[in-house]
Amino acid sequence: MRTLALLALDQVIPFDLSTPIEVFTRTRLPDGGPGYRIRVCAEHAGAEVDAGAFVIRAPWGLDGLKGADTVIVPGTADAEAPLPAAVRTALRAAAADGARIASICSGAFPLAATGLLDGLRATTHWAAAGRLAAAYPEVEVDPDVLYVDNGQFLTSAGAAAGLDLCLHLIRRDHGSAVAADAARLSVMPLEREGGQAQFIDHDHAPTPQGAVLEPLLTWLRANLARDLTLADIASRAGTSTRTLIRRFREQTGTTPLQWLHRARIRQAQHLLETTRHPVERIAEQVGFGSATAFRDRFKRTTGVSPQAYRRTFG
Repeated sequence: MRTLALLALDQVIPFDLSTPIEVFTRTRLPDGGPGYRIRVCAEHAGAEVDAGAFVIRAPWGLDGLKGADTVIVPGTADAEAPLPAAVRTALRAAAADGARIASICSGAFPLAATGLLDGLRATTHWAAAGRLAAAYPEVEVDPDVLYVDNGQFLTSAGAAAGLDLCLHLIRRDHGSAVAADAARLSVMPLEREGGQAQFIDHDHAPTPQGAVLEPLLTWLRANLARDLTLADIASRAGTSTRTLIRRFREQTGTTPLQWLHRARIRQAQHLLETTRHPVERIAEQVGFGSATAFRDRFKRTTGVSPQAYRRTFG
């Protein structure tokens, strides 16, 4: 049996906290025994923790992280709130002791605040990815995936992606058969891999309003159908390609061409949802040279084909 500690920070999101409790509590080994013992921890044992619509009382303090095989950091409503020094120290100590540490949704923010994600790829809910990249430039933020497994440190996107991450952890710990049983109990497919893309809302810009790059991004969105090169974009911005790449990294967490590809896919999603245009026409409208190239890029970005996306969201 493995020990799993859940860290309930102030303003913890109830869904993010309860998902791992339910999934890991119900996990059974082949002999029928429990796969995990669960500790719900707060900064202080017995302290009341604000969970939005209600208050919870955690039976463990930060000492509950000691000796845990896995520590999970659920998201919080105020993701960018300062991380208490005692929590930072406890998480870093758990990592130094070899504990695996995972975050769910905006839990990536307090985990990144420890410095443990520096130099690593990570994810969070797509709507918060730009803020995570801006706040922690040493972290390589990937907003397009369900979860990222770096071995000792793992991060996941929002809501159901936290469940995907939990099942992935069970599979790592106890094998596919135990994970498949846990998935059935959760009425959840086991086969959703971490690389499957989040479905990103095309109405949201992947950089904060008022950012230095905002006028350029507005121009790019208006010119998605054009065959734009990095030099074209730099010329429009009135800067060198090197400076352009640096600014994009700082403000969007990605490169100019990657941003452009994602913007094209978001526009394609919008057209698939709201029109009956053939895929070939949509490919032209969003700047792809061929329908084949569009289909390949769309599936790599969203995890499904354009036709399947239209059937689901059209």
